[in-house]
Amino acid sequence: MQTKILLGLTAAAVLLLPGARADDHYNIDPAHTRVGFSVRHMGISNVKGVFDEFEGSLVLDEGRIKEASATIQVKSVNTRVQQRDNHLRTADFFDAAKYPVITFKTKRVETSAGQTRLIADFTMRGVTKELALPVSLSGAIKDPQGNTRIGLEASAKLNRKDYGINYHQILEAGALAVGEEVTIEINAEAIKETAGAPVKK
Repeated sequence: MQTKILLGLTAAAVLLLPGARADDHYNIDPAHTRVGFSVRHMGISNVKGVFDEFEGSLVLDEGRIKEASATIQVKSVNTRVQQRDNHLRTADFFDAAKYPVITFKTKRVETSAGQTRLIADFTMRGVTKELALPVSLSGAIKDPQGNTRIGLEASAKLNRKDYGINYHQILEAGALAVGEEVTIEINAEAIKETAGAPVKK
């Protein structure tokens, strides 16, 4: 019994030491977040789309990202053209019925010359590859409801063929109907978790 009390007092003392603090946990706010992508169309323009359903979380240590994860529902792809969206859900592209989610989970965080990169396992269409995602944070601020918020912006490029999306229609002029390089674009807000208190919306 005395040993347990001593261990408890020691742990409390460590938390009170200068510089000792708990990590801050944040949840992505879908109402103020855009998870988008951009791909070359017929070699002459970029078609942009978003995923409407997703969730994610961040762990910060003294204002720096320590961990991040996200899950995207593939069926929610939205390019504002129903016929195109339905095609993107088929086996030609995402194969949403067989691979319903895209996931992102950090393995480590690298910082160089003031730039932070999240090195993560990125899984799409059943294929997992390491992806480097440069990110920038803004905030934290208090919103009108009293929540603590941060902002996050990120952009990265990947080759869709690396993830088994091999659609390969070539036009008469020689250009691909759908480019192979895809740009991921994220603009997000996240709300800090508060122990014992629900998030106010």
